[in-house]
Amino acid sequence: MGEPSSQLPTFTRKLLPQVFETKLDVLAIGDAVVDVIANAEDDFLEREGLVKGSMCVLTPEEAERLYAHMGPARETSGGSAANTMAGIAAMGGRAGFVGLVAKDQLGDVFRHDIRAQGVEFATPACADGVPTGRCLILVTPDAQRTMNTFPGAAHCLTHDVLDHDQIRSAAILYLEAYLWRAEGPRAAMKRAMQVARDAGRKVAFTLSDIALIALHRAEFREIIDGGMIDMLFANEEELKALAALPGLDAAIAAIAPKVACLVVTCGAKGARAVAGGESVSVPAVWIDKVVDTTGAGDLFAAGFLIGQARGRSLEDSLKIGALAASEVISHYGARPEADLQELIASI
Repeated sequence: MGEPSSQLPTFTRKLLPQVFETKLDVLAIGDAVVDVIANAEDDFLEREGLVKGSMCVLTPEEAERLYAHMGPARETSGGSAANTMAGIAAMGGRAGFVGLVAKDQLGDVFRHDIRAQGVEFATPACADGVPTGRCLILVTPDAQRTMNTFPGAAHCLTHDVLDHDQIRSAAILYLEAYLWRAEGPRAAMKRAMQVARDAGRKVAFTLSDIALIALHRAEFREIIDGGMIDMLFANEEELKALAALPGLDAAIAAIAPKVACLVVTCGAKGARAVAGGESVSVPAVWIDKVVDTTGAGDLFAAGFLIGQARGRSLEDSLKIGALAASEVISHYGARPEADLQELIASI
């Protein structure tokens, strides 16, 4: 699956010597939440005062009450960056995750599940008495998903729990903007960025959600303009919001010179990467039926990151990302169900 390093783009050539020295391809820092997915009738939503198809943030009391009232459910480790690391592991990559859970039932679920996916997870449990974060997902007979999130212990993450040697051991440090909302995790990610850069590692950042850009645009631009980010992931709308420009091409022209590699997903239109003056686009992978788009961006990032970690070209990395995304939208849930290693073997 490799290419001679002399034929690779500048960004990848710089990465290759580091990969050969490292224990992990990618280490992510992100929200550690448990996805609890259960079927529910419309009248259950009405009794609980929930708006079908909506997404809301719960208080600790609301989260405990709703969790107790839900019927039989599937519980898996979740969160955007955690999904990306599970995808990398599923493709045979070496992935690690940093996130905070509590010493409770759902914390045990998260810890066991993500490790079972093949992801290194060694963050000590939260000692503040805050319960593990969870996303309570209710699926009605019409396949609509009503999502109710309690961030919990995830937003209690501080720089004290970071393992600097683990950060130095990863070729790429991957950070999700969802965790930027809280002061402690924000400080932890900034510390991790500096540790990674001091060790000569690459730092990747995903903008995660356009709503976060409205709140933190100046901070995001500060770390990007300051050269702290090597690889930036965004969708079209996120990038335009970050650049404060209405057109995608103009936004790319404004942001691409600030990072070594810019990756933009464009939904059904495919994806584009710009690095070292090279710009490559690939189409989306066609599937017969889109079942659930949850996790599409997470798995796309997994594919692109593993492609780069293995020394693949920008085009190949985009293709791997597109294939991984197409697999996850073909079924419910944000984790791959097919053999991703076999799926991407032809690229």
